Amino acid sequence: MINGRATPGAETFPVLDPANGALVGHMPLGTPGDLDDAVEAARNAFPGWAATSDADRKAACLKIADLVEQSIPGLAPLLTAEQGKPIGGFGSQWEIGAAAAWTRHTASLELPVSVLQDNNEGRVEVHRKPIGVVGSITPWNFPVLIAAWHIIPAVRAGNCVVIKPSPNTPLATIRFVEIINEVLPAGVVNIVCGADEIGAAMSAHPGIDKMVFTGSTGTGRKIMASAAETVKRLTLELGGNDAAIVLPDVDPQAVAEGLFWGAFLNNGQTCACIKRLYVHDSIYDAVCDALSALAAAIPMGDGRQDGVALGPVQNAMQFERVKELVEEAKASGARILTGGAPSGGPGYFYPATIVADAQHGMRLVDEEQFGPVLPVIRYTDVEAVIARANDNPNGLGGSVWSQDTERAKALALQLECGTAWINKHGMIQPNAPFGGIKQSGVGVQFAEAGLMENTVGQTLIM
Repeated sequence: MINGRATPGAETFPVLDPANGALVGHMPLGTPGDLDDAVEAARNAFPGWAATSDADRKAACLKIADLVEQSIPGLAPLLTAEQGKPIGGFGSQWEIGAAAAWTRHTASLELPVSVLQDNNEGRVEVHRKPIGVVGSITPWNFPVLIAAWHIIPAVRAGNCVVIKPSPNTPLATIRFVEIINEVLPAGVVNIVCGADEIGAAMSAHPGIDKMVFTGSTGTGRKIMASAAETVKRLTLELGGNDAAIVLPDVDPQAVAEGLFWGAFLNNGQTCACIKRLYVHDSIYDAVCDALSALAAAIPMGDGRQDGVALGPVQNAMQFERVKELVEEAKASGARILTGGAPSGGPGYFYPATIVADAQHGMRLVDEEQFGPVLPVIRYTDVEAVIARANDNPNGLGGSVWSQDTERAKALALQLECGTAWINKHGMIQPNAPFGGIKQSGVGVQFAEAGLMENTVGQTLIM
């Protein structure tokens, strides 16, 4: 969609169902010329949208939220078909509902003028103004929700947007942008689908003033490099290898379900989920047993079937990576407590897998697996395990699990990560800033701090 109109691509790319390989639909392949047209449309729309009153922009976002929520019955099956997640539970219906909820909360945010000085020597104000055109590149794990995270704060602040979705999951995002265009003026939000060349062209495009990207650290580096020529502003939420540390005072049965879903939400295909689980030696076997029982019983299958809790890995490349990391861990002495091999049959199904006796030096521990596999690492010294958890280039999230919340808080504050949780993991929320440190990203999203990243400051001295 460019300038409010559906624009067919000269060529298309098939979108396949990861549960069975069936054709879901066709993605239009945009060209660099299409990108130029979308950027031009956004730049032309920007002066009018930036001049729209704050109240009108808020009302527009609330209307979008209503329409997105009303779209759940039709949009959820499409999202499940292309992404693989179940329709129910923490699946497609939840994701689209969350996109509506995030949109409503973002609509309520405001960035009033800050008065730094007001006395007989003068007055100093800081005004927040929209940046211009924001370029967005979204991943395949939460296509609609992350698109909302990128688009809605940008337009709430008065910017225009050009978004490129993942080629693996473009269809629900296209529909989301169509819904937005039912509310906003033509050109405010545009979508151009395509291969990697479109993303590279976006980050280098002189007509795009800021890039927001959620995805791998490797791609984030490329965006930073290509954006340097025009000194674009950046918000990058990149890879994570989140550590969770379980202290010896917990009841293994009481924390098992929280640990399991902290690791296996969206089949482990979540940036801020548990990727490394450190468990004290005194309760190690009990925690492993409890997690293994949950993993062995979890219903996995086609997300359209009733009762399914986990779907397939989304794509062939990620499926092969999960298999490879598990096989390397087995060869290095790790024990597979449950799962550990593809389920067979059509689709990219890999069972929920618990890996005991995992060690640093195994790629399954040192790298982000981004799939339904959890390595469990034994430790004895709490201070030493904090250092081991921090010994990683990533710094997105982390958690500490204990009955002593004050002790857990003190340890969590030692973790080198953007967000830390106590007795939970991955529970992000729209009123709490979220972002990574180290190689997990630049900047934050959500809350007033995230909205501010879609603005530039202007200091006014009188």
